[in-house]
Amino acid sequence: MVLCIDVGNTQIHGGVFDGEVLAAQFRKTSRQQFSSDEAGVFLRSVLRENKIDPDSIKDISICSVVPDLNHSLRSACLKYFNIEPFFLKPGVKTGLKIKYRNPLEVGADRIANAIAATHLYPNKNLIVVDFGTATTFCVISSAKEYLGGIILPGIKISMEALESHTAQLPIVEIKKVEEVVGKSTVESIQSGLYHGQIGMVRELKTKITNEAFKDEEPIVLATGGFSRLFEEEKLFKEILPTLVLKGLFYAYKMNKKQ
Repeated sequence: MVLCIDVGNTQIHGGVFDGEVLAAQFRKTSRQQFSSDEAGVFLRSVLRENKIDPDSIKDISICSVVPDLNHSLRSACLKYFNIEPFFLKPGVKTGLKIKYRNPLEVGADRIANAIAATHLYPNKNLIVVDFGTATTFCVISSAKEYLGGIILPGIKISMEALESHTAQLPIVEIKKVEEVVGKSTVESIQSGLYHGQIGMVRELKTKITNEAFKDEEPIVLATGGFSRLFEEEKLFKEILPTLVLKGLFYAYKMNKKQ
């Protein structure tokens, strides 16, 4: 079994692959620091709670956008699993041609999403929208060229910014809203958060298609913690909240012989 761990700015999202099948998932907040022992004990405990023997883990694949946590995670893997983890980072095989001016700037989670998307939809032009702490767009050509992308404040950050920078606007529940015109302050904020993301996706998809794909319609995929919020809007070919874990698994497979 292969343990895959995505370390994001808000959450750690993990999963265990039994062969090609994602057998279990878990999440943990990543906002605070933790020691290698805390990480190791958590990982072994959460595996047991998911009815997976920690000793059945033979490899570990990690992507992280929080460098301060990497040392503790690596030490935990060595001490509690006796495994040197694979980190998805610059220099490893990805199967992608990174077209960023500085390829080192591309987040490991975005690379993992792109790897998974090209495995699931080979030889297709792709847009991957990740609704996480930030809302990100990854643009990938049918030739597996990572052309670049877009980064915006995520839906939760947007809500928190409104609350912290205004005198009277409250924190609200983030949810699907049917009506665009809110009849109260709370409804108005909820509408702005929900329908604002929808409008953003539609407009940016049109501009990306025109600029990057010469009006050839791409496949648009969604992932990330808030992606299910938009599953009834018919914006996406598929909504795949586990895309980053699949990308980590494919990256591990490409590099395991090294």
